[in-house]
Amino acid sequence: MQEYINVIKKYAVFTGRASRREYWMFYLFSLIVAFVLGFVEGLSGLFENSDQSVLGGIYNLAVFLPSIGVAIRRAHDTNKSGWWILVPIYGFFLMFLPGDKGDNSHGSDPYADVSTPVAPTVT
Repeated sequence: MQEYINVIKKYAVFTGRASRREYWMFYLFSLIVAFVLGFVEGLSGLFENSDQSVLGGIYNLAVFLPSIGVAIRRAHDTNKSGWWILVPIYGFFLMFLPGDKGDNSHGSDPYADVSTPVAPTVT
C-alpha cells in the first residue's frame, strides 16, 4: 500500500527511477480500487442507464498522470528513455526487466536506500 501512496504523491514526477515492486504494487492496488468501485457502482444501482462505469472512469482519469509517471520512472530504472513506453510490446517488456544495480543516467538505485538487516552477533 505504501508504494501506491508514494506513486500518488509523485503524480507528475517523470524523472528518477521506480523499482519493479513500486510499479507492480501500484498497478495491483489500482486494479483492486477499480474493481471495488465497479462493484459498489453495480451494487448500488448508480448510473444504471450508462454502458460505462462512471466511477471507474473518474478513477482512471484521476490516476492517469501517476500511471504515466511510474511507467516512465520504471523505464528509467532499466536505463532506457521514458519514450520507450510508447512502443507497446517493448514498453510492456521493460516493466518486467530488473533495474540497473547502482546509479545510472536517470538517478540513483531505488533499492540503495533499503538497508539490509544485520544479524545480531551472539557474545
